[in-house]
Amino acid sequence: MPTATLTRTTDPQPAPSRLSVAWTLSEVRWAATALVLFLLGGLLQLTGAPPLLSWAVYLTCYVAGGWEPAVAGWRALRERTLDVDLLMVVAAIGAAAIGQVFDGALLIVVFATSGALEAFATRRTRDAVRSLTELAPEQACRLDDDGTGTVLPALELVVGDRVLVRPGDRLPADGTVLAGASEVDRASVTGEPMPVDARVGDTVFAGTVNGTGTLTVRVDVPAHDSVVARIGALVEQASETKAGTQLFIERVEQRYSVGVVVATLALFAVPLLLGADLQSALLRAMTFMIVASPCALVLATMPPLLSAIATAGRHGVLATSAVAMEGLGTVTAVVVDKTGTLTDGTPTVVAVLPAGDRSPDELLALAAAAEGPSEHPIGRAVVTAARDRGLAVPACTDFRAAVGRGVSATVAGRSVTVSAPQDTVRSGAVRAEQDRGRTVVEVRVDGAPAGHLALADRLRPAAADTVAALGGALGHSPVLLTGDSPQAARSLAAGVGITDVRAGLLPEDKVAAVRELQARGHRVMVVGDGVNDAPALAAADVGVAMGGIGSDLAVSSADVVVVRDDLATLPALVELSRRARRLVVQNLTIAGLVVVALVTWDLVGHLPLPLGVAGHEGSTVLVALNGLRLLRRRAWAPAA
Repeated sequence: MPTATLTRTTDPQPAPSRLSVAWTLSEVRWAATALVLFLLGGLLQLTGAPPLLSWAVYLTCYVAGGWEPAVAGWRALRERTLDVDLLMVVAAIGAAAIGQVFDGALLIVVFATSGALEAFATRRTRDAVRSLTELAPEQACRLDDDGTGTVLPALELVVGDRVLVRPGDRLPADGTVLAGASEVDRASVTGEPMPVDARVGDTVFAGTVNGTGTLTVRVDVPAHDSVVARIGALVEQASETKAGTQLFIERVEQRYSVGVVVATLALFAVPLLLGADLQSALLRAMTFMIVASPCALVLATMPPLLSAIATAGRHGVLATSAVAMEGLGTVTAVVVDKTGTLTDGTPTVVAVLPAGDRSPDELLALAAAAEGPSEHPIGRAVVTAARDRGLAVPACTDFRAAVGRGVSATVAGRSVTVSAPQDTVRSGAVRAEQDRGRTVVEVRVDGAPAGHLALADRLRPAAADTVAALGGALGHSPVLLTGDSPQAARSLAAGVGITDVRAGLLPEDKVAAVRELQARGHRVMVVGDGVNDAPALAAADVGVAMGGIGSDLAVSSADVVVVRDDLATLPALVELSRRARRLVVQNLTIAGLVVVALVTWDLVGHLPLPLGVAGHEGSTVLVALNGLRLLRRRAWAPAA
């Protein structure tokens, strides 16, 4: 045993409250400071303090809440662009220039508050999943060639190193179990509520928690490419992208802002030339600039989408971009793979067919004994079935395996073989199982037929409910594309309610099927396991990789990665995206109506500056808060 010890990694601290997270943002701190100064200035006015004192407090409020927008607007101006930050600062300064310092301060406070809300939404999105990158322990115990252990920083581990993971420790790297057996709590990465067994040959991930056993793990990927590191990169990428609606708004915003400036100058100059006094002309022009500015329009799109990305991330679904989250709500057809998607990709014994007077348990125990040393998936499935039934499986000797032919061994003095069934002894029950697309193996004892075992890929528990939910959302059931046999595909499709089945497909055939649906006017979402489905995932309007946490190909090909491998998240994800799109439409409607109403009032009547500020900036705050509604827990509704 290694002599070195590894300092136990402490459990993560409780998640900080929303208030403490918000206070770490400079936008929030400055907005809060501006609000306090604004209230103090108002209090001084009400108590009859010298006007100079209240003016000084208001001007300090200008600086606290306006310096960041001013810097952002100046930078944009240097790049020969005009944005709403500069418009708001200019409007506030104009209000102060004509003696309306209270109204200008109110504008600054509300504008800073809306900016703080946007920053908070972005921060919540990133923190929803990026905290996973901090789960991996700082140290690891590397096993040297002589069996001793060396404690070193986990970041210094290289591919091929062997590390010792003691009970209760967090795993320092993604790798493969070489020795030992334990249960691993993967909730921090996949969201699975129950620990999973980890035995020799199993893959384990950095940041997960080892259970009661001791494991020796071979490092398979460097620290910067581990699952948690890739998840953090995905979230960063998603937070920095912009949806199509947002890009369109930003393109319009440039022209619109220039138009507002030109209209403001005209609204100031024309009345002045016609004999109006300077203060009234400037006040009306400043009011127009404020109410016509597209602040709420700019905030209409991204807060709902960022909130949806954060909510999905909390439930083990990673959208790699705002474009992907927006696109999920527009899909009209869903294509699903069979193996690894609707099924979990591992064969399972589904029928035991004994011959003669043997019992099913006796037949299964003999087959499991012969398959005990086998590494073939069928062999592991047979052993697992016997163990699940609680059968006593005797040891075997003289084990032999022939590729493509099966295994043979001596069990309790008898020769037992497990192989493909012979045509001459194929019974009606065997043919029925094969007609359903199941794999059938024959068990022979001392050369005589003892019975058959039927195996099939195990259907995921949520498959039928998910197919039904997607069918209800789209108006028609998903399309099944698989490279498996037609019999197996039809059998599985009948069990989950899919009627459009296309089997025996190569990867390029799946791409052709996706292109066909797109040619018919559909926006297609492809759901696959991220490996052999990679071409179809890339060709889809939205590609969703199931169980992609260990697959580089899934990360590179898919727009969405279902980390916890839960089918029930798919309809919930589509509905979440649709709700986000509905909120975007609501926000655009609110913002547009408020701008039109206030501009009309200012042009045909007399709109008081305080009312214009309250109406315009109030709509901006309302739009930002409306976009944050998807951060609530009840925004996520998976299938039953």
